[in-house]
Amino acid sequence: MNSRNRIEIMHGVNLDQLGRRPAEHYGALTLDQLEQKIEGWSHELGLTVRFFRSNSEGSFVEHLHRLADVADAVILNPGAWTHYAWAIRDALEIADLPSVEVHLSDVSARESWRQVSVLEGVVSDVVSGQGPEGYNAALQLLAAKLK
Repeated sequence: MNSRNRIEIMHGVNLDQLGRRPAEHYGALTLDQLEQKIEGWSHELGLTVRFFRSNSEGSFVEHLHRLADVADAVILNPGAWTHYAWAIRDALEIADLPSVEVHLSDVSARESWRQVSVLEGVVSDVVSGQGPEGYNAALQLLAAKLK
């Protein structure tokens, strides 16, 4: 695998509040602590990661529009936007990169509205309910795809 494979990690709405959100769903790590773990896992896999986070759907969409020039693949956790933000789906489709949707909690075991993802059919894979380790699983999936 090319050690220069670039993975964009995109955190959406309310993920800046990790550490303050219910630990039974989201764990106790802050976003900074989560990103440190992701950085370590990516290093072990020979990947380069870059992080983006926004509570603005428009900024999230615009960032997806620019990914073709800076990333080979994307891991995204749009937060609640996953369930209704069709503009994010369209922007991800335009980006046309291998992508993995990640959720810290098991969205399939939560409220019915959380069980719907507008990203279905656009993302390569979905990792849900593994807590922070879900990002490691996503990195491994993308590392295999980029070989």
